[in-house]
Amino acid sequence: MKKIISLVILLSFLTLTFLFTGCADVDESTIPWSRPKDWEGGVPGLGGTM
Repeated sequence: MKKIISLVILLSFLTLTFLFTGCADVDESTIPWSRPKDWEGGVPGLGGTM
């Protein structure tokens, strides 16, 4: 009987943990690293215009 109660408590705790923790819903346009800056990705020393 003690094992069953312990198992129920453990399963309840795990269920509540998974319910209250989850993935964040983040708008990707607000993340500053979602797009490279103008100066990123070019060949060093050549500049951006050709």
